[in-house]
Amino acid sequence: MDKNLRGADLRGADLEGADLSCADLRDANLTDADLTGADLEWANLTGANLYGANLRGANLAGADLTGANLTEADLTDADLTDADLYGAELK
Repeated sequence: MDKNLRGADLRGADLEGADLSCADLRDANLTDADLTGADLEWANLTGANLYGANLRGANLAGADLTGANLTEADLTDADLTDADLYGAELK
């Protein structure tokens, strides 16, 4: 399955429980997206905008979040094991 969503505009999208494991989400706009319980294991989210996104209980293990904007994102109970957060904005 091709999971190339590079640069996609997914603002406000309902992606609750979605399987986005290993997806290419580089530079995607996920502002205010609902990713509750989503599987983002090993996803490439380099430079993605996740401002205000709901990531409660999401699996982000091994995800590349280099330079991602996670300002006001809800990461409650999210699994960030081995995730790369270098340069990510977490306010």
